[in-house]
Amino acid sequence: MAIPPPPGPQQPGGPYPQDLARGPHGSPGSAPPYQPWGQGYSPYNRPAPVNGLAIAALVLGFLCFLPGVGLVLGLIALAQIRRRGERGEVFAVGGIVLSLIGLALFLAALSSGSAHHAWEGIKSGAHDDGAVFTVRKGECFNAPGGSLEGEAYNIDKVPCSGAHQAEVFADFTLPQGRFPGEEAVTRAAGDRCYALRATYAMDAWAVPADVDVYYFTPTRGSWRLGDRRVTCLFGNTDKKGTLTGTLRSDSTTLTGDQLAYLRGDAALYEALDAVPDDVYAQDDLPRYRAWALRVSTALDDQSRRLRGHSWPQGLRGPVAGQAEALDRARDEWNGAATAADADSFYDHCARGGALLEGRAAVTAREALGLATTPPAPEKGEGQGSADASGGGRQV
Repeated sequence: MAIPPPPGPQQPGGPYPQDLARGPHGSPGSAPPYQPWGQGYSPYNRPAPVNGLAIAALVLGFLCFLPGVGLVLGLIALAQIRRRGERGEVFAVGGIVLSLIGLALFLAALSSGSAHHAWEGIKSGAHDDGAVFTVRKGECFNAPGGSLEGEAYNIDKVPCSGAHQAEVFADFTLPQGRFPGEEAVTRAAGDRCYALRATYAMDAWAVPADVDVYYFTPTRGSWRLGDRRVTCLFGNTDKKGTLTGTLRSDSTTLTGDQLAYLRGDAALYEALDAVPDDVYAQDDLPRYRAWALRVSTALDDQSRRLRGHSWPQGLRGPVAGQAEALDRARDEWNGAATAADADSFYDHCARGGALLEGRAAVTAREALGLATTPPAPEKGEGQGSADASGGGRQV
């Protein structure tokens, strides 16, 4: 029977190779049934390698990046080190400790909301040939450089009570899909923003004449980042001008009686804004007649709204006076809808328009606590050339 050597490195005087090739009685035979033990039989006696996962765990722990991953790698590294006899236990333990600290900080940030704000900041700062930032309805801001035109990469939010360049009155999302082109995006933004302005600033009389509609739109670059959002703004038509105070007049700022009055006004101004702006009445009288009939219908609806609302004692007289003025204005617009020629059409429109924003309207508005200065007529208004939609600009 072959006797295995004692544990430990082979001592001098041990069997030589030729002896290992003989049997127990010195005759040629197979090698003894044992394998070399430990590193004492290694030709160069090299040190054990450092575990790679331990190094990775330490690096992730230092960077505080993906602390959960660093923790898992550290635990796996410890297990491998003990099983394989490798080095790097200090690295693995260091990575575990640092990852635990990072994980604790991350959980604390989540509970306090800091992580959410940080992510919003990252999204707000991302841009590629365009801007992706967050500004919400009712917020006011200044644009670096002092202009609302061109591309915007960041903004400076300020209180609406002080001077500011713009006030956000609406936002919406464009459909998913391929970028439709700058012209299509601008057209969609303009149409929708002008339609939404009256939902935020219901009192058209309270909007200064030098205020117009602007909008932030996605660019080709920001579209690739997932940006589909259009932001509608009020801004000053003078590049050096500013706004002061909010223009908001909706259900969040108005009383029930003010809302009842202005809802009738909204339908009327929507009809007035539908005036044909590409031709004159003498060139297409039928279209202008149809428009006048629409205004007349809106006036009849507004008059019925005013009479159907239950007004407090102090408001009944002023509101009743405005309802009577609207009835007279409706008759004039009916005359315009049946006018035989353009001159007659303009005469009826002029008399009807004066009744819409006359003394009765000012008296009723004063009693309600609303703006009492009628909007300034736009250039060309009443002559069939007014652009009722204003002059929005793309940002």
